[in-house]
Amino acid sequence: MPSSSVCWGIEIGASAIKAIKVESGGDEGVKVLEYAVIQHPKVLSTPGVDANDVLRVSLGALTSQHDLSKATIAVSVPGHAGFARFAKLPPVEAKKVPDIVKFEAMQQVPFPLEQVEWDYQTFVSPDSPEIEVGIFAITKERVNERLAMLADFGINPTYVVLSPLAVYNALAYDLQFGPETPGTIIVDVGTTSTDLVIATPGRMWVRTFPIGGHQFTEALVNQFQLSYPKAEKLKREAEDSKHARQVFQAMRPVFTDLAQDIQRSIGYYQSLNKDANLTRLIGVGSTFNLPGLRKYLKQQLSMDVYRIEEFRRASMDGSKPGDEKSQALNSASLTLCTAYGLALQGLGLNAISGNLMPTSVLRKAMWKDKVPWFGLAAGVALLAGGVMFIGPVKDYFTVKGPDGVAPPIIAQAVSAAQRNKAEADQAGVTAQGEPDYRAANMVALLEGKGVYRSLADDVARMVEAANAKGEKVTPATPALTLKKLTTTYLPPMPEGGDLFSSGGLSADDPLNLAKVPRIKCVLELSTNQPEARRFVDATLVAWLAANASRPNVPYTLKFVERPATVTEPGRADQPARATPGGGEALPMPTREGAGRGIVVNPSPVEQPPERFVPDPTRFRLVGDSDVSAAEQAAISNDVVAMEELNKAAPLNATVTQDAVTGNITITWWAAFMPATGEGGAP
Repeated sequence: MPSSSVCWGIEIGASAIKAIKVESGGDEGVKVLEYAVIQHPKVLSTPGVDANDVLRVSLGALTSQHDLSKATIAVSVPGHAGFARFAKLPPVEAKKVPDIVKFEAMQQVPFPLEQVEWDYQTFVSPDSPEIEVGIFAITKERVNERLAMLADFGINPTYVVLSPLAVYNALAYDLQFGPETPGTIIVDVGTTSTDLVIATPGRMWVRTFPIGGHQFTEALVNQFQLSYPKAEKLKREAEDSKHARQVFQAMRPVFTDLAQDIQRSIGYYQSLNKDANLTRLIGVGSTFNLPGLRKYLKQQLSMDVYRIEEFRRASMDGSKPGDEKSQALNSASLTLCTAYGLALQGLGLNAISGNLMPTSVLRKAMWKDKVPWFGLAAGVALLAGGVMFIGPVKDYFTVKGPDGVAPPIIAQAVSAAQRNKAEADQAGVTAQGEPDYRAANMVALLEGKGVYRSLADDVARMVEAANAKGEKVTPATPALTLKKLTTTYLPPMPEGGDLFSSGGLSADDPLNLAKVPRIKCVLELSTNQPEARRFVDATLVAWLAANASRPNVPYTLKFVERPATVTEPGRADQPARATPGGGEALPMPTREGAGRGIVVNPSPVEQPPERFVPDPTRFRLVGDSDVSAAEQAAISNDVVAMEELNKAAPLNATVTQDAVTGNITITWWAAFMPATGEGGAP
């Protein structure tokens, strides 16, 4: 099992693999047990190079030269391979921060969260109440690809961290960042990109831009027409070359681009944090070995520029200050900075977190580590089971006594217990209590309280639309006059009920809707239009077809092929035809009703009442309790809804028998269908 007090930090860079093995050393710092800088056979940015092949060669060299099996392992991914986003959080309770951060991550990360591994860190400045969050992410595809390659060489990391976070952790620990630390800019110039980290008391900020050692090499390739490997070698030996002046002159445009990108990053950060006081720049990465780079940046940025020369809180195990081992470690410190920060995170000495290791992989590793303990636990459980078995057997023989007869006191206790149980059963205190549904009924009355209002609104719109299309036979009367609206709530029928066992469709379910709750609506009207049947077909039935399914309406309008029946004085009943697109087709009955739920009312037109009083929908409730007060409140809501309906489609109390050209009965069901499509569409 890997030791938690020893950790390998491994940076897999584009020019080399840098690794350092660190052991916790208490308050005095940490001990460096081993370190390695393994240069790739070819730089990964070399044109035509297969990066995976080169990495496999270098990883093989690392694992063959060093034992990585007995320590925790932390590896890095380049800053340009992941995402680092920062946002300020609104003032919320601490327990709500994770939910707010997840919402911010959904906005900031340019991939769906299920496609990335992500972590976050909150920052609080000493002089500000605001909370800022840093969100760090990498696509699952990319991290899994890297982990699969490492697993081929027996490297199973516990931490996967973005390089700029590791660099920040290294300097925050080694330079002991605190509330009094001046604003610091950390610039890690890599092979293909540069990570810029701004560290201020209580927070940090990251930006990565595509300028690195590769651009310096490309400048030499273009200027001197060299191959990429020769240009790379010339860059590393530029200081000692007799053509040093020409070499640095060729690289000068890249120096300028690097300085400008740093200035832009600083300017952007200061535009967001106007009180930031940035006073120094610390450079890391082998590119900072280029002569003149520090001096150039100091002139362009007008601030002090340093580079890492040694690790102040890390010492080589078994060495003394100033000896050969210490000097070698100090010389490599500029290159090992990222690996150093990774190892510190494995020891729990990091300033910020940001572990992008897949949770599924961590879980498997934890179970694998616990397997050896399962055998021990099974043995302990077996021993405990034996003790538990022996105890009752021993007690049994103790109670029976040497002659096999239980003492009289035990028989008396058993008899008393049986007598008490019989008395409790007779009193009924042991029986299961009857449930009280009154509270549930009261709450249930509030469910769906807006449905009847919506139904009334449907009727008002339907009649209003028909009146607008009608011919003005008499200016004082509308085309349609409401006589009666009947609504009946029909609960869903359980499987195996009478409706299904009969194999047919009832009058209340001609569309086989028994599995869903629905409201049967029967609307009775009269009309004064010359061609009543044609008018109903073009208005009322067409409105039902066009409005069968609508967003933000809790139900779907369902109706048979011919939902309306028109009775004209002196003529036979004529059902109106449904327009295409409405309801579900079903053959019409040959006579009135005929078991299909079609209501035919050939009776003469009666004078409508002064005010239309509905038969409101009633939802059946569990139990059989008295909830009259709540029902009265529901009825009041229904009356309010009908007031609006009477305004939209007023009753005409002066319609005469001679003005009526047809009596209309139209039937439909408001069905509460389950959501089946994307977005909840029924």
